[in-house]
Amino acid sequence: MNKTERLLAIVMELQRSRLRTADELAEVLGVSARTIYRDMQALSEAGVPVVGETGSGYSLMEGYFLPPVSFTVEEAVSLLLGAEFIEKRFDPAFRNSARSSRRKIEAILSGPVREETNRIQGSIRLLQKDEMDIMIREKVNLGIIRKAMQEGKKIRFTYHKRVAEADGSRVTERTASPFGLAHDEQNGWLLLASCDLREDIRHFRVTRINDLTVTDDSFQLPDNFNLQSYRPKDTRGIRVCAIFNLEVADKVDEANNYYMETAEAKEDGYHVTFRVRQPEELLGWVLGWGADVVVTEPESFKSRIKEEIKKMKERY
Repeated sequence: MNKTERLLAIVMELQRSRLRTADELAEVLGVSARTIYRDMQALSEAGVPVVGETGSGYSLMEGYFLPPVSFTVEEAVSLLLGAEFIEKRFDPAFRNSARSSRRKIEAILSGPVREETNRIQGSIRLLQKDEMDIMIREKVNLGIIRKAMQEGKKIRFTYHKRVAEADGSRVTERTASPFGLAHDEQNGWLLLASCDLREDIRHFRVTRINDLTVTDDSFQLPDNFNLQSYRPKDTRGIRVCAIFNLEVADKVDEANNYYMETAEAKEDGYHVTFRVRQPEELLGWVLGWGADVVVTEPESFKSRIKEEIKKMKERY
């Protein structure tokens, strides 16, 4: 790395972090702290507003921004695909911002890089479900949730669970403090929120939220909560075992069921174990495999499946 590349790298590092010490920059760039001191002097002489704080480190003056000089083809494709994903899967405000960002990225690409980027993008397609009511509701809900998080306000909504509670109810009224949003390949957007009803953090599929409103009640994010490092409590305490026909083993793997724990091919079939909160969570999925699967335990779940099959036979 020559001096020019190193000066640019320093500015980019300072843009990424509010404050960096000379030792931190030296470690990242593989040079000595003395070299960093000289580079800082060179940047100041070149007009870059570097601010040095004694005992703290270096930072850039508020408002200063150096746009990237260039992107590689791979970097450009990554950013443009990311922007396309946001356009398709988030609410209108972020969709418009993503579209604007995409135009700005495309505008600074050199001619050859732009041509190669367009060629690669043309060979990659992000599939999107039709704009059904459920997808529209998800995007509307995302916008309301984001607004509540920004304002630090609780939300109130009706939640439709896929599996009924012990009392048989599937629909509940909830008031919750929205802590964050996470995207899951199987479930789409998930809301992580502190639920007043359960007095604990719960996950809510955004597509199952109805009648969503922002309340006047404020909340504060706990000091010890970090969305990036947060891991939910594992409350799946019931073990379910099943044997699939070997012919469908690859399809079982491809299904990538969230509750699946282990799978092993044996002479008599493909042995799979699941761990669930309630066996009902697997009922529809297991029945979907028809005669290609047999549940071996627990006995209560086997009985439940027999009951469901009996009801199906009566309908036919």
